[in-house]
Amino acid sequence: MDIKGKTVMVTGANGGIGGALVRALLGEGVAKVYAAARSTDTVADLVQGGDGRVVALQLDVTQSASVRGAAEQCRDVDLVMNNAGINRCVGFMGSSAMEDARLEMEVNYFGTLAMCREFAPVLASRGGGAIVNVCSIIGLVNLPVNGTYCASKAAGHSLLQGLRAELAPRGIRVIGVYPGPVDTKMTAGQEMPKATPDEVAAAILAGVEMGDEYIFPDPMSRHVHAMLEKDPRQVERDFGAMVGG
Repeated sequence: MDIKGKTVMVTGANGGIGGALVRALLGEGVAKVYAAARSTDTVADLVQGGDGRVVALQLDVTQSASVRGAAEQCRDVDLVMNNAGINRCVGFMGSSAMEDARLEMEVNYFGTLAMCREFAPVLASRGGGAIVNVCSIIGLVNLPVNGTYCASKAAGHSLLQGLRAELAPRGIRVIGVYPGPVDTKMTAGQEMPKATPDEVAAAILAGVEMGDEYIFPDPMSRHVHAMLEKDPRQVERDFGAMVGG
């Protein structure tokens, strides 16, 4: 897909990856970017630096009326990038795990599903297009210290597989992105090698333009994916050994 001249929706644009995606899209010559967030104040800097091509959009992906309103307002979208996400950083046996798991599923799974359902007709009316869902490498293997988040991202992985088949006849491509740790607020305080948001955004756009269905945008995600291809049970054991005290 040639991104130049397209109109793009980015959810979670106030986050590290979301903001980097908006800036990278501008650099690729898109016509317009809808920078979506729960509060438009949080994307004011993107609008200011967007050369008139960035439109702030108030959007809560967990509210059906908000998602429906966004689809009605943004009828010129060619590419939807579902980046909004939340990680409560808890295991399944944590004291708040039930509440945290419900919140993660509402944003990471049901919110993404709602966006896909509402924007698929928009894309189809324009002759097709693409949906990019930002998942996680730990949606393919569970990291117990983030157990509930992993489960929500695993649901997101299954979602995009099903959507890919359903939407293909309508000319809509569905692309999955599986980053490892990225240096954002979500991973603040966690000591580990991290990719930068700009690196991840650049890899995502390169993959979209190359026609990739699965994008592993950083060294760790590529390494874990290669290991999962080779010996998924061993990866599960290795990740399982990281259970916190």
